[in-house]
Amino acid sequence: MVDPVIVVGGGIAGVSCASTLAQLDPSLVIKLISSTPVLKVATDVKEKGQHLESFNVTEQSVDQLTSQYGNIEIIIGTISGLDAAEKTLYLESDSTNQQQIGQQIKYSKLCICTGARPKLIDNSCPDYIIGLRDTSTIKDFEKRLSGSSRVVVIGNGGIATELVYSVEFCQIIWAIKDSSFGTTFFDPGASKFFTQYLRREKRPKETIIKRIKYSHSDSNGNPDGGDNSNDDTHGSTSREYEQKLYGSALGPDWGDNVEMKGTHQQMRSVQIEYNCELSRIYYNHQLPPSKYPMIVMEETTITQSKDLRWPVYVELNNGKIYGCDMIISATGVIPNVEPFLNGNNLKIGQDFGLSVNDQMLTTEIDVYAAGDVCSADWHWSHHWFQMRLWTQARQMGIYSAHCITSHISQSDPSLYFPFELFTHMTSFFGFKVVLLGLFNGHKLDNQYQILLRIKEDDEYIKVIMKDGHMQGALLIGETDLEETFENLIINQLDLTDLQDNLLNSTVDIEDYFD
Repeated sequence: MVDPVIVVGGGIAGVSCASTLAQLDPSLVIKLISSTPVLKVATDVKEKGQHLESFNVTEQSVDQLTSQYGNIEIIIGTISGLDAAEKTLYLESDSTNQQQIGQQIKYSKLCICTGARPKLIDNSCPDYIIGLRDTSTIKDFEKRLSGSSRVVVIGNGGIATELVYSVEFCQIIWAIKDSSFGTTFFDPGASKFFTQYLRREKRPKETIIKRIKYSHSDSNGNPDGGDNSNDDTHGSTSREYEQKLYGSALGPDWGDNVEMKGTHQQMRSVQIEYNCELSRIYYNHQLPPSKYPMIVMEETTITQSKDLRWPVYVELNNGKIYGCDMIISATGVIPNVEPFLNGNNLKIGQDFGLSVNDQMLTTEIDVYAAGDVCSADWHWSHHWFQMRLWTQARQMGIYSAHCITSHISQSDPSLYFPFELFTHMTSFFGFKVVLLGLFNGHKLDNQYQILLRIKEDDEYIKVIMKDGHMQGALLIGETDLEETFENLIINQLDLTDLQDNLLNSTVDIEDYFD
């Protein structure tokens, strides 16, 4: 009997890989190993162009996936090791696991989709520092925030940006190392476009463009959230697995169903500290009296350590100290590679993921990797680069399934290669945000021109041009230009004669290129 194809990881990459495998070859025996009984599944997928897609993400029970695909078996467990030479995976023993699984399992081909975990600024004091990564950590954050009047956010990525916008009735001190916020996705101009939304009421719900929505199911497939839902039981199970391996990552709109309200009297209060980094954290009255003059935003004069009103203080390298109830660490992620390294010939990429080639193969035979856990170590197309995003996790999961089935049938999977153009659709501050190609001038060595069109409270359009050819675009708002601009980047049409009118609002550029 042929050993099964095994996919490790219940996030969007792993589930996309397993479900695509099941569709491509119903005769395959597929085992999906997930650290939690809840899976992340892409639904309502809509094509917005050749490469650009929108989709919802739902949290589903394992039973929902196995009922849809008869050749998928799901094992709830945690990987403790890999012997690639013997094609054997080792699973940890777990008394909470109701399935009777062995300590080891053989495979014919293996796809590692274990994602990444938060890169916490400090692991020594979990009572005051939290990293937001998955459903379990969000529940913990929601509970802690309900008793907080001030928090410090460290980091400048997507989660930090959306968090600062979403939290209400809590003072926020946002420390970022850059001169503008959201630099992972925005240029300083777009950051300025969004600045007003940090200090005023959030935009009405009906104006918000949704890309990813969450529905939560318990292990029996019941929706989470009603008075009769067994939330405590399910939450406990998730946290027990969470201690061993982080669950699936958060994505855009992750805070829509989270009550992000503190105890402060003012609804919106955001203080941004630009161009600075964390120097030190002081817990439980460790702050020495010599540091008292550096404390800002205190309501009383401090004369003795017993007068310190906050449980934790953050010292920044700009010389300021802030007290707070909680610190949110949003400083990036680290690929979950550790269970697979010992004794194997797996190469690690420059960003600490498992190195994969352009057919998603690692440096071990019949071992693939996809999603946040991998590093794309092939020669990238000019208009593509790797970012650890939901869209790329889904693309990699699907493409790795095509590679696996093609290698089984000894055919060429390059026909399905999806990494010609970087595309990402998400939302920030209630606006639809579309990123295309080299949207921030990546890889162009500052040898490019920028075209801008800005309408306050409506849209922000930035186009990257070089030698008359479009290289990338950032579209904020309902511009309806994403498909046209995607085609212009892919086809590399010479736009020299049209460049001056490309963003002219009186010119219907979509019709012009139809």
